Amino acid sequence: MTLRKTTITVGALLTLGLGVGTADQAAAGSHCGRMAGYHGQPQGPMVMHPGGYRSSYAPGPVRMMRPMAPHPAMYWGAQQPKPVQVASTEAPGDAPGDIVDVAVAAGSFKTLAAALQAAELVDTLKGEGPFTVFAPTDEAFAKIPQAQLEALLADKEQLTAVLTYHVVPGKVMAADVVGLDSATTVQGGTLTIDTTDGVKVDGANVVKTDIEASNGVIHVIDTVLMPK
Repeated sequence: MTLRKTTITVGALLTLGLGVGTADQAAAGSHCGRMAGYHGQPQGPMVMHPGGYRSSYAPGPVRMMRPMAPHPAMYWGAQQPKPVQVASTEAPGDAPGDIVDVAVAAGSFKTLAAALQAAELVDTLKGEGPFTVFAPTDEAFAKIPQAQLEALLADKEQLTAVLTYHVVPGKVMAADVVGLDSATTVQGGTLTIDTTDGVKVDGANVVKTDIEASNGVIHVIDTVLMPK
């Protein structure tokens, strides 16, 4: 009986001690509970002890420590990041083609394009240049009598002379043309330039100027020029 009373008394004292614990003790208990969580103990919602302070954690999912990834600085030190060169997404846009391409795309130089092909001058005018071309329109070629035009297209030597007479070496813009009175052609002849009433080249009217190409410039004329 004495032993039983002693046990009950100790249990009552422990219970009483837990119930009247100081705030510091409660804080210490809470701290110990948190520390237990850092040592791999299950964590979850805290449960209030009947005595009035937090004593333990309810069972919860175990949180595993994530492996620490090595920081890049461990390998690269304090190096500054290098700028990355991004390829440009800008499209070529409306960059002009060469003189032949521009003339064909215009749609009003079909006879000229056929003549260049017959004279085998296409590759020449697609070359590096630069060239200045006084380009006759289809209407300009239509001024030539049909039989004469067909004979011209069939005579490669004469056709080459006529076509190269329309080409001046270099890139001569309209602002430059008005300051000239003549120009030497690829054919070897000389064009007469008159700016007293608009711009005329060997009597042909320049109806449109400064059509730029990648290898030169085109000025449109309303009459086919014939070498003197």
